Amino acid sequence: MRFEKYHGLGNDFLVLLDLGDRCPVDATAVRALCDRHRGVGADGVIRVTPGPTMELYNADGSRAEMSGNGIRCLAMAMVDAGLSGPRMVVQTDAGPKTVTVDEDGWASVDMGMAKIDPKDVGLAFVDMGNPHTVVEVEDLTKLRIARQAEEWHGRNVEFVVIGPGTDELSMRVWERGVGETLACGTGACAAAAAAFVWGKVGREVTVHQPGGNATVHLESDTIVLSGPADHIATIEVPWL
Repeated sequence: MRFEKYHGLGNDFLVLLDLGDRCPVDATAVRALCDRHRGVGADGVIRVTPGPTMELYNADGSRAEMSGNGIRCLAMAMVDAGLSGPRMVVQTDAGPKTVTVDEDGWASVDMGMAKIDPKDVGLAFVDMGNPHTVVEVEDLTKLRIARQAEEWHGRNVEFVVIGPGTDELSMRVWERGVGETLACGTGACAAAAAAFVWGKVGREVTVHQPGGNATVHLESDTIVLSGPADHIATIEVPWL
């Protein structure tokens, strides 16, 4: 079985272009593929079926609804393989998403509107098609992220610091089914939307993450996420 490995700001995925719908994957295969010592290694697996449709699996084999970085990697893989033009509508478990691939290696995705339940200034529950808890903290370096994320088990958790500049956030994320990742696209959108509701950023937000920076545009009727999507390798897996 042949996979294309891509990453969006260090958030890495094994993309299976299965437009013939002949190569289903299961949780056992996903866990084996994503193992960073005995497998290929990735934060998740994306199977692309006719539509195109995104089947997204976390590293632990569980199914996920949506990934902002993952869908940009999918789109870049489709364009690189000559299977699509630079603009496409991808069917996901969170609904159809329009993705545009730029010539400079960036991709932008229309993520739809965030549904925000602001519990308090500094704490919000956000639905980006998948569940997020956004928590403002004073210092990202002092987080015991695995322990602190346990309080919101089953959700993606974004720990954010406002700044360092105007309309900027710094963020670390704990993704359900994976653990801490270098970046999270839906998480960047959730964090920016929450910070906007708290009155701490404007409508164009740069989100700094360990893997690099994403740009989030908070439009009146949708959120647009932009960032790079890079090809790492083509991988033939003989045991699938």
